Amino acid sequence: MKKILAFSLLLFVSLVGNAQWLKVGPKFGANLQKIDGKDFDEAFQLGYYLGGFAEIGLGKKFYLQPEVLFAETRMNTATEFTSIYRDLLKVDTLRSIKFQSLAIPITLNWRIANILSLSAGPQFSINMSKGESFMRNAEAAITNGDIAMMLGANVMLSKFRVNGRYMWGLKDQSAMEGGNPWKRQTIQLGVGFVF
Repeated sequence: MKKILAFSLLLFVSLVGNAQWLKVGPKFGANLQKIDGKDFDEAFQLGYYLGGFAEIGLGKKFYLQPEVLFAETRMNTATEFTSIYRDLLKVDTLRSIKFQSLAIPITLNWRIANILSLSAGPQFSINMSKGESFMRNAEAAITNGDIAMMLGANVMLSKFRVNGRYMWGLKDQSAMEGGNPWKRQTIQLGVGFVF
């Protein structure tokens, strides 16, 4: 794990050192998220995210955008959830579950017009563990968290940013043996500001 973090840091430093330009800033927005499977309501649920991002210039047309985001969404359970997990969870009624996650998306962006870019890349995320440090949760996101792929678009109006993305999870997020698989789908709409 330390090798992965050291390699990532070295890669980041070398990219910043060779970058044509570097911009950083905060961002926040809405998550519309659903988890596929019998356990959860099939509708998208509204949540939020907030965090920071950087834009690292790789020439005139391309830039890399790493981010660190905290996200929270309350997912409604389906009627089958209680009957499937009653013995494991020791509950009779559980209407919703709050997911708090640390997400680390890294996108490659292609500027197709002066104010518009298209983005694609992976996102590493993990449900936050209460009582764990930020760095411990970040480490877990890279080693055993969810991996998602995402596609999106960004509108750049001077220092103001507006973005939209679609993400689909590649890993099963259910930690319960014999349970239904949980794979996330997310639509993300947000705004940001660069310095």
